[in-house]
Amino acid sequence: MDLTQIRRIACIGEVMIELSAAGADTARLGVAGDSFNTAVYLSRALRGTGAEVGYVTALGTDPWSDRIEAAIIGHGLTPVIERRADRGPGLYAIDTDAAGERRFTYWRSASAARTLFSDPCAVPLSALEGFDMIYLSGITLAILPAPVRAALIAWIDRYRAGGGAVAFDSNYRPRLWQDPAHARAAVAALWARADVALPSLDDELALFGDAGEDAVLARLGLRRGAVKRGARGPRDLGGADLPDPPPAPRVVDSTAAGDSFNAAYLAALIRGQGPVAAAQAGHALAARVIGAPGAILPDA
Repeated sequence: MDLTQIRRIACIGEVMIELSAAGADTARLGVAGDSFNTAVYLSRALRGTGAEVGYVTALGTDPWSDRIEAAIIGHGLTPVIERRADRGPGLYAIDTDAAGERRFTYWRSASAARTLFSDPCAVPLSALEGFDMIYLSGITLAILPAPVRAALIAWIDRYRAGGGAVAFDSNYRPRLWQDPAHARAAVAALWARADVALPSLDDELALFGDAGEDAVLARLGLRRGAVKRGARGPRDLGGADLPDPPPAPRVVDSTAAGDSFNAAYLAALIRGQGPVAAAQAGHALAARVIGAPGAILPDA
Protein backbone atom coordinates (compact mmCIF):
# COMPACT_ATOMS: atom_id res chain seq x y z
CA MET A 1 0.00 0.00 0.00
CA ASP A 2 1.15 3.54 -0.79
CA LEU A 3 1.22 5.11 2.67
CA THR A 4 1.34 8.62 1.22
CA GLN A 5 -2.34 8.17 0.29
CA ILE A 6 -3.36 7.73 3.94
CA ARG A 7 -5.54 10.55 5.23
CA ARG A 8 -7.44 9.00 8.15
CA ILE A 9 -5.75 6.95 10.89
CA ALA A 10 -7.53 5.31 13.84
CA CYS A 11 -5.48 4.50 16.95
CA ILE A 12 -7.23 1.91 19.11
CA GLY A 13 -6.79 1.10 22.78
CA GLU A 14 -6.97 2.30 26.34
CA VAL A 15 -6.32 5.80 27.63
CA MET A 16 -5.90 6.24 31.38
CA ILE A 17 -5.32 8.73 34.14
CA GLU A 18 -1.56 9.02 34.72
CA LEU A 19 0.09 9.86 38.04
CA SER A 20 3.77 10.80 38.10
CA ALA A 21 5.80 12.08 41.01
CA ALA A 22 6.12 15.85 41.29
CA GLY A 23 7.78 15.96 44.71
CA ALA A 24 8.04 13.95 47.88
CA ASP A 25 4.31 14.18 48.67
CA THR A 26 2.70 15.36 45.44
CA ALA A 27 1.90 13.89 42.03
CA ARG A 28 1.34 15.28 38.57
CA LEU A 29 -1.96 14.29 36.93
CA GLY A 30 -2.06 13.47 33.24
CA VAL A 31 -3.93 11.53 30.59
CA ALA A 32 -1.94 8.86 28.74
CA GLY A 33 -1.78 5.28 27.46
CA ASP A 34 0.39 3.55 24.89
CA SER A 35 -1.70 3.86 21.72
CA PHE A 36 -3.05 7.22 22.91
CA ASN A 37 0.48 8.57 23.28
CA THR A 38 1.19 7.48 19.71
CA ALA A 39 -2.04 9.11 18.52
CA VAL A 40 -1.13 12.45 20.11
CA TYR A 41 2.38 12.55 18.69
CA LEU A 42 1.20 11.27 15.31
CA SER A 43 -1.40 14.03 15.07
CA ARG A 44 1.25 16.64 15.86
CA ALA A 45 3.70 15.19 13.35
CA LEU A 46 1.08 15.21 10.57
CA ARG A 47 0.00 18.83 10.98
CA GLY A 48 -0.30 20.57 7.67
CA THR A 49 -0.85 17.38 5.70
CA GLY A 50 -4.63 17.29 5.98
CA ALA A 51 -4.45 13.91 7.71
CA GLU A 52 -6.87 13.12 10.54
CA VAL A 53 -6.04 10.96 13.56
CA GLY A 54 -8.89 9.40 15.53
CA TYR A 55 -8.78 7.70 18.89
CA VAL A 56 -10.99 4.68 19.50
CA THR A 57 -11.71 3.61 23.07
CA ALA A 58 -14.36 3.04 25.71
CA LEU A 59 -14.88 5.25 28.76
CA GLY A 60 -17.33 5.55 31.63
CA THR A 61 -19.83 8.32 32.28
CA ASP A 62 -17.94 9.76 35.28
CA PRO A 63 -16.01 13.07 35.56
CA TRP A 64 -12.64 11.33 35.04
CA SER A 65 -13.90 9.89 31.76
CA ASP A 66 -15.11 13.36 30.79
CA ARG A 67 -11.61 14.66 31.54
CA ILE A 68 -10.10 12.02 29.27
CA GLU A 69 -12.49 12.81 26.41
CA ALA A 70 -11.65 16.50 26.79
CA ALA A 71 -7.96 15.61 26.53
CA ILE A 72 -8.58 13.53 23.39
CA ILE A 73 -10.34 16.46 21.75
CA GLY A 74 -7.85 18.99 23.12
CA HIS A 75 -5.00 17.14 21.44
CA GLY A 76 -6.78 17.48 18.11
CA LEU A 77 -7.86 13.87 17.86
CA THR A 78 -11.23 12.75 16.54
CA PRO A 79 -13.01 10.91 19.39
CA VAL A 80 -14.57 7.55 18.58
CA ILE A 81 -15.75 6.65 22.07
CA GLU A 82 -18.00 4.03 23.60
CA ARG A 83 -19.52 5.15 26.93
CA ARG A 84 -20.30 2.56 29.63
CA ALA A 85 -22.37 3.70 32.62
CA ASP A 86 -21.12 0.84 34.82
CA ARG A 87 -17.40 1.32 34.11
CA GLY A 88 -14.69 3.94 34.47
CA PRO A 89 -11.18 4.64 33.20
CA GLY A 90 -8.03 2.88 34.32
CA LEU A 91 -5.29 4.59 36.30
CA TYR A 92 -1.54 4.07 36.49
CA ALA A 93 1.36 5.53 38.45
CA ILE A 94 4.92 5.97 37.18
CA ASP A 95 8.00 5.45 39.34
CA THR A 96 11.41 6.18 37.83
CA ASP A 97 14.88 5.25 39.02
CA ALA A 98 18.02 7.38 38.87
CA ALA A 99 18.62 6.36 35.25
CA GLY A 100 15.10 7.40 34.21
CA GLU A 101 13.89 3.82 33.73
CA ARG A 102 10.22 3.60 34.59
CA ARG A 103 8.07 1.17 36.50
CA PHE A 104 4.28 1.19 36.31
CA THR A 105 1.63 0.36 38.89
CA TYR A 106 -1.81 -0.16 37.35
CA TRP A 107 -5.44 -0.04 38.49
CA ARG A 108 -7.30 -1.10 35.35
CA SER A 109 -9.15 -4.39 35.96
CA ALA A 110 -12.57 -2.70 35.70
CA SER A 111 -11.59 -0.32 32.92
CA ALA A 112 -14.29 0.57 30.42
CA ALA A 113 -11.75 0.01 27.63
CA ARG A 114 -12.01 -3.73 28.29
CA THR A 115 -15.55 -3.58 26.86
CA LEU A 116 -14.52 -2.01 23.56
CA PHE A 117 -16.33 -3.66 20.62
CA SER A 118 -18.33 -5.86 23.03
CA ASP A 119 -22.08 -6.07 22.43
CA PRO A 120 -24.19 -4.11 22.97
CA CYS A 121 -22.06 -1.27 21.71
CA ALA A 122 -22.36 2.08 19.99
CA VAL A 123 -18.86 1.72 18.49
CA PRO A 124 -18.77 -1.58 16.56
CA LEU A 125 -15.84 -2.71 14.46
CA SER A 126 -17.62 -1.31 11.42
CA ALA A 127 -16.97 2.18 12.84
CA LEU A 128 -13.35 1.73 11.75
CA GLU A 129 -14.14 1.15 8.10
CA GLY A 130 -13.81 4.81 7.10
CA PHE A 131 -10.16 4.93 8.17
CA ASP A 132 -7.25 4.27 5.81
CA MET A 133 -4.99 2.89 8.55
CA ILE A 134 -5.50 1.46 12.00
CA TYR A 135 -2.82 1.45 14.67
CA LEU A 136 -2.97 -0.88 17.65
CA SER A 137 -0.69 -2.61 20.13
CA GLY A 138 -0.35 -5.78 22.12
CA ILE A 139 -2.00 -3.93 25.00
CA THR A 140 -5.02 -3.28 22.79
CA LEU A 141 -5.23 -7.02 22.14
CA ALA A 142 -4.61 -7.98 25.77
CA ILE A 143 -7.44 -5.95 27.27
CA LEU A 144 -10.07 -7.36 24.92
CA PRO A 145 -11.99 -10.55 25.78
CA ALA A 146 -10.84 -13.49 23.67
CA PRO A 147 -13.98 -13.63 21.46
CA VAL A 148 -13.73 -9.88 20.74
CA ARG A 149 -10.03 -10.23 19.99
CA ALA A 150 -10.81 -13.01 17.51
CA ALA A 151 -13.53 -10.89 15.90
CA LEU A 152 -11.09 -7.98 15.57
CA ILE A 153 -8.50 -10.18 13.86
CA ALA A 154 -11.14 -11.53 11.45
CA TRP A 155 -12.29 -7.99 10.73
CA ILE A 156 -8.69 -6.93 10.02
CA ASP A 157 -8.50 -9.55 7.27
CA ARG A 158 -11.54 -8.02 5.56
CA TYR A 159 -10.25 -4.50 6.18
CA ARG A 160 -6.88 -5.22 4.57
CA ALA A 161 -8.55 -7.00 1.65
CA GLY A 162 -10.44 -3.75 1.05
CA GLY A 163 -7.23 -1.70 0.97
CA GLY A 164 -6.82 -0.73 4.63
CA ALA A 165 -3.38 -0.69 6.27
CA VAL A 166 -2.41 -1.91 9.74
CA ALA A 167 0.44 -0.69 11.95
CA PHE A 168 1.25 -2.73 15.06
CA ASP A 169 3.53 -2.64 18.11
CA SER A 170 3.51 -5.82 20.21
CA ASN A 171 4.11 -3.86 23.46
CA TYR A 172 4.07 -6.98 25.64
CA ARG A 173 2.81 -6.63 29.22
CA PRO A 174 2.74 -10.13 30.78
CA ARG A 175 0.31 -9.24 33.59
CA LEU A 176 -2.40 -8.36 31.09
CA TRP A 177 -2.41 -11.82 29.50
CA GLN A 178 -3.88 -15.12 30.67
CA ASP A 179 -0.54 -16.75 29.88
CA PRO A 180 2.36 -16.35 27.41
CA ALA A 181 0.88 -18.86 24.96
CA HIS A 182 -2.25 -16.75 24.43
CA ALA A 183 -0.10 -13.65 24.03
CA ARG A 184 2.17 -15.31 21.48
CA ALA A 185 -0.78 -16.52 19.41
CA ALA A 186 -2.45 -13.10 19.33
CA VAL A 187 0.72 -11.15 18.66
CA ALA A 188 1.84 -13.59 15.95
CA ALA A 189 -1.57 -13.16 14.29
CA LEU A 190 -1.04 -9.41 14.13
CA TRP A 191 2.53 -9.69 12.89
CA ALA A 192 1.14 -11.77 10.02
CA ARG A 193 -1.23 -8.91 9.20
CA ALA A 194 0.89 -5.81 9.95
CA ASP A 195 1.71 -3.58 6.98
CA VAL A 196 4.03 -1.57 9.24
CA ALA A 197 5.72 -3.49 12.07
CA LEU A 198 7.07 -1.58 15.07
CA PRO A 199 8.30 -4.13 17.63
CA SER A 200 10.60 -3.52 20.58
CA LEU A 201 13.48 -5.96 20.77
CA ASP A 202 13.10 -6.60 24.51
CA ASP A 203 9.38 -7.39 24.13
CA GLU A 204 9.97 -9.82 21.28
CA LEU A 205 12.75 -11.65 23.12
CA ALA A 206 10.64 -11.89 26.28
CA LEU A 207 7.53 -13.14 24.50
CA PHE A 208 8.93 -15.46 21.83
CA GLY A 209 12.20 -16.56 23.42
CA ASP A 210 14.26 -15.91 20.29
CA ALA A 211 17.99 -16.63 20.53
CA GLY A 212 18.86 -13.01 19.80
CA GLU A 213 18.28 -9.96 17.65
CA ASP A 214 18.99 -11.68 14.34
CA ALA A 215 16.53 -14.43 15.22
CA VAL A 216 13.84 -11.82 15.89
CA LEU A 217 14.40 -10.27 12.47
CA ALA A 218 14.38 -13.68 10.79
CA ARG A 219 11.07 -14.58 12.44
CA LEU A 220 9.45 -11.27 11.49
CA GLY A 221 10.80 -11.41 7.93
CA LEU A 222 11.70 -8.58 5.57
CA ARG A 223 8.96 -6.00 5.75
CA ARG A 224 8.28 -2.32 6.30
CA GLY A 225 9.08 -1.28 9.86
CA ALA A 226 11.77 -1.02 12.49
CA VAL A 227 12.85 -2.85 15.63
CA LYS A 228 13.29 -0.48 18.56
CA ARG A 229 16.46 -1.14 20.58
CA GLY A 230 16.51 1.68 23.13
CA ALA A 231 19.67 3.78 23.28
CA ARG A 232 21.22 1.67 20.48
CA GLY A 233 18.66 3.06 18.09
CA PRO A 234 16.34 1.22 15.69
CA ARG A 235 17.16 -1.48 13.17
CA ASP A 236 15.31 -1.46 9.87
CA LEU A 237 13.28 -4.58 9.17
CA GLY A 238 13.66 -4.11 5.45
CA GLY A 239 17.44 -4.21 5.58
CA ALA A 240 18.19 -0.48 5.14
CA ASP A 241 21.50 0.61 6.67
CA LEU A 242 20.72 3.01 9.50
CA PRO A 243 23.44 5.30 10.90
CA ASP A 244 24.19 5.16 14.61
CA PRO A 245 21.88 7.62 16.36
CA PRO A 246 23.10 10.42 18.62
CA PRO A 247 22.59 9.76 22.34
CA ALA A 248 19.71 11.43 24.16
CA PRO A 249 20.89 14.62 25.88
CA ARG A 250 19.39 13.42 29.15
CA VAL A 251 17.07 10.70 30.40
CA VAL A 252 14.46 11.69 32.97
CA ASP A 253 11.59 9.28 32.27
CA SER A 254 11.54 6.60 29.57
CA THR A 255 7.73 6.49 29.52
CA ALA A 256 6.35 6.69 25.94
CA ALA A 257 9.76 6.34 24.29
CA GLY A 258 8.50 3.59 22.00
CA ASP A 259 5.08 5.18 21.53
CA SER A 260 6.59 8.46 20.36
CA PHE A 261 9.06 6.64 18.08
CA ASN A 262 6.13 4.87 16.43
CA ALA A 263 4.32 8.17 15.83
CA ALA A 264 7.22 10.00 14.22
CA TYR A 265 8.18 6.93 12.18
CA LEU A 266 4.66 6.49 10.79
CA ALA A 267 4.27 10.21 10.11
CA ALA A 268 7.51 10.24 8.12
CA LEU A 269 6.35 7.33 5.96
CA ILE A 270 2.98 8.99 5.38
CA ARG A 271 4.82 12.17 4.38
CA GLY A 272 6.68 10.14 1.75
CA GLN A 273 10.04 9.80 3.47
CA GLY A 274 12.12 6.64 3.33
CA PRO A 275 13.02 4.19 6.09
CA VAL A 276 16.25 5.96 7.09
CA ALA A 277 14.56 9.34 7.54
CA ALA A 278 11.61 7.68 9.31
CA ALA A 279 13.89 5.89 11.78
CA GLN A 280 15.84 9.08 12.45
CA ALA A 281 12.63 11.02 13.05
CA GLY A 282 11.39 8.35 15.44
CA HIS A 283 14.62 8.24 17.42
CA ALA A 284 14.84 12.04 17.61
CA LEU A 285 11.33 12.39 19.01
CA ALA A 286 11.83 9.56 21.51
CA ALA A 287 15.05 11.24 22.71
CA ARG A 288 13.08 14.42 23.39
CA VAL A 289 10.25 12.61 25.15
CA ILE A 290 12.49 10.76 27.60
CA GLY A 291 14.08 14.05 28.62
CA ALA A 292 10.92 15.13 30.47
CA PRO A 293 8.59 13.47 33.00
CA GLY A 294 5.38 11.77 31.89
CA ALA A 295 4.23 10.47 28.55
CA ILE A 296 3.06 13.61 26.72
CA LEU A 297 5.30 16.63 26.12
CA PRO A 298 3.66 20.07 26.08
CA ASP A 299 2.64 20.99 22.56
CA ALA A 300 5.21 23.26 20.94
